[in-house]
Amino acid sequence: MNAIDIPVIENVLKLNDEIAAINRAAFDEAGVRVVNLIGGPGCGKTTLLEATAQQLAGRLCLGVIVGDLATTRDAERLLAAGAEAVQINTGKGCHLDANQVRQATQRLDLTKLDLLIIENVGNLICPVGFDLGHHAVAGVFGVAEGDDKAAKHPHLVHRADVLLLNQIDLRPHVKFDLDRFVADVAALNAETDLFHTNAAAGQIGPWLDWLATQVAWSRTRPRARVERPE
Repeated sequence: MNAIDIPVIENVLKLNDEIAAINRAAFDEAGVRVVNLIGGPGCGKTTLLEATAQQLAGRLCLGVIVGDLATTRDAERLLAAGAEAVQINTGKGCHLDANQVRQATQRLDLTKLDLLIIENVGNLICPVGFDLGHHAVAGVFGVAEGDDKAAKHPHLVHRADVLLLNQIDLRPHVKFDLDRFVADVAALNAETDLFHTNAAAGQIGPWLDWLATQVAWSRTRPRARVERPE
């Protein structure tokens, strides 16, 4: 890395953080709790969100911002499942940034939402370093990815408020040392909850309970006021 690259990177992150703060204030003013969902391709993030939307129907109003390199397929799936969904296509970008999220929220009525989940681009590395204005981070690992993913991606485990081990139904069919995976997570972040889920079968009860506590926490807080330029 050249010396000149360092201030450029710092300036990019500083601007991102400034916009993230604006996003967070807007979320607080609207009274909506925001979760940044991070996981690799194929771990079942969208399937998890489909099941979440279906099971929260009539209980909470769920919005989803979907990040993908291309297509609107995930947003279409989530709209069909009952969520308010907005798609962001990043092209070659490996993560969402705060400005992209800010633009996406302009297509949502935040005041009508109880919960907003940002489904980040399928990547276990880049999304961890960018604040989007969210209140909490949820990390998803899939059994089919292997039992070493938590140890190989410690930054996500460190940052996560909750972790999901999805595709738990595949354990009999793939080589996956559950004890090793659990021990790796505990060594990296003993404070985070770890839930086992089978999103494809709708077996996501602990995840829904965790989301309910997030929304309940948000409702107990006084709504922020955002200073808007005249």
